[in-house]
Amino acid sequence: MSDREAEPTSLDALEREATPVDPETMAGYDEERPARSLSGRVETAVNVISALVAAFSLYQVFFPLPAGRQFALMLFLACVLPLVFLCYRSGAGQGRRGGADNPGPADWALAVVAVAVGLYPVLPVTIGDGGGGYNAFLDRQGLLTTPDLIAGAVLLVLVLEACRRTTGWVLPAACLLALAYSYYGGFLPQNWPIAHQGLNPDEIINGLYNDASGFYGVPLAVAASYIVLFALYAAVLDMSGAGRFFIELSFAMFGGSRTAPGRTVTLSGFLLGTVSGSGAATTVSLGSVTWPILRRAGYPAENAGGVLAAAGIGAILSPPTLGAAAFIIAEYLRVSYLQVLLWAILPTVLYYLGILLAVEIDARRYGTRAVAVRTAGGPWRLLGRFGYHLVSLVVIIVFLALDIPPFTAVVYAIGIQLVLSFLDKRHALTPRRLFDALAGGLRSALAVAAVCAAAGIITSTIAKTGLGLQLASILVNTARAVTDNPTGTLVVTAVLAALAIAVLGLAVPVTASFIIAWVIIAPALTDLGVAAPEAAMFIFYFAVLSEVTPPTALAAVAAAAITGGRVVATMWQAAKYTLPAFLVPFAFVLTDNGAALLTEGPAVTVLWASLVAGLAVAALAVVTGGWLVGRAGPIERALCLPAALLLLYLAPATIVAGVALLAAAVAVHLLLRVWNRETPEEAL
Repeated sequence: MSDREAEPTSLDALEREATPVDPETMAGYDEERPARSLSGRVETAVNVISALVAAFSLYQVFFPLPAGRQFALMLFLACVLPLVFLCYRSGAGQGRRGGADNPGPADWALAVVAVAVGLYPVLPVTIGDGGGGYNAFLDRQGLLTTPDLIAGAVLLVLVLEACRRTTGWVLPAACLLALAYSYYGGFLPQNWPIAHQGLNPDEIINGLYNDASGFYGVPLAVAASYIVLFALYAAVLDMSGAGRFFIELSFAMFGGSRTAPGRTVTLSGFLLGTVSGSGAATTVSLGSVTWPILRRAGYPAENAGGVLAAAGIGAILSPPTLGAAAFIIAEYLRVSYLQVLLWAILPTVLYYLGILLAVEIDARRYGTRAVAVRTAGGPWRLLGRFGYHLVSLVVIIVFLALDIPPFTAVVYAIGIQLVLSFLDKRHALTPRRLFDALAGGLRSALAVAAVCAAAGIITSTIAKTGLGLQLASILVNTARAVTDNPTGTLVVTAVLAALAIAVLGLAVPVTASFIIAWVIIAPALTDLGVAAPEAAMFIFYFAVLSEVTPPTALAAVAAAAITGGRVVATMWQAAKYTLPAFLVPFAFVLTDNGAALLTEGPAVTVLWASLVAGLAVAALAVVTGGWLVGRAGPIERALCLPAALLLLYLAPATIVAGVALLAAAVAVHLLLRVWNRETPEEAL
């Protein structure tokens, strides 16, 4: 190592070394297309409106509108839908001529129409033969007037266009397919399992526009009640300097050992998950600082990208914020959000255990070097000076434990973080910076809101036609055609479900993927005896893991854009690091003791199940990393794979068999080392 390399490097210097990610190059892979870079008066106007909507969302927590949830959701959609047309382009590259990126006349026209049809149900205006006002509109449910139907049809088109602008064509195409099925399903042969009576256009619009299962269903309610508020919290946390503190703390904790760069990435990814609920966003934030360190340490670009992507998607898997789908789980199962967080604790620990073991193995395989990084002090000094950034996170957990609703807890956390930000003059949330945080936080949630509104089209179709139960029946019958054994049927169903969710996740965002999979796959699992929490978490993890699943793998694409590595190779490396996360969820649904991994059951059962699962993760790390005491050969790896699978089944007999195979792998490995007389230097 040269003298220059031995000198400590500042974080600012590392950020300057990193390769910036071009949003346009990611647009084809991204689950959320890049927003416009607004400027001038348009930017000011949009930010003012966004900040006002954010303030209204905060106000709603303590002073909800007396008219009820659906009324509030109508106002929410009428506010965010126009902003989508102003903040997102109609096509790639549109609006960039001459450097300008502001909306054009068509975008403004769509925004105005969106306001009109969004507010139509709540305005006290009489149109045609229908009475004006919210209550009169609800009274016409099932008997909508012509103006009602026109407004509903226009809103449908606008929701589809907003979804297309933010996520691409796949989800809108799925919505159009659902609409076609709603109408043409009645023309299918009635002996087909997916045939139904058919819905006429009036019934379809009524279900979407004047029914709680359509645009204003659970997905949009979660977006308005939870996602927006947590997005505001993340923006306030980031604006107050928490993101930089988390990364600096991670560097300070692990010192200058050769495994420190990988460990730092892993811990930073976990901590940054509290600032961003997006896997790709966390990957980019993480990579902008840590990739130069990984490069200097000697990591190949693809392996470094895999670590960054795996650590990045931990943002969606890790308490206390998790991703948007976690809020939907709480809403669907009618449990507290704290309960969902408790379910996620052990799987998160196992997930990061797998990454840490892979990092340790890679440090030895690639002979990585120590890299010195200059921080503002040791970990205790940093905690003493900037540890207040953790206070608001603790407040959320404490409030949830006190049975305070999460949307209330997060608002208090925002207030606390606002006050504490003045402990650091550089990041104090002055009125202007607070305004920027509120506007930025609301704008960051626009794409998710559009996805949730569009997802209401699919959930409404499934609810009105009974398609979910029919598809669940087809899934189970397919599994039974393979095997009549009840256990075998469940195994085949789980494998088919995992594949279906993974494929679905390649095309649509995590939130939409979970919603669609829940209404189709959850009934199939519950019909086979799987409890609802286990089914929900199984679907949740596979929906999230689509971000590292080839061939789209959003988080891996973001990582490759930073490291300059080959995209597909980076995807496979990310899949390698996250392999335990693909296998552990099967334990939720296939084994009697799988619920213990969701902290359900006696404490003793939870403890031994966690230890056995941790041993299984270690065995998987040997399989993917090719390392035990030294380099592991094909024999050891071949023994460790079935050992891991048997251990994850969490039954006494399979645990004994799994431990025996793992012990055999270790014995073979040690014997081969002695036989080959491998020296300690060769092992390292």
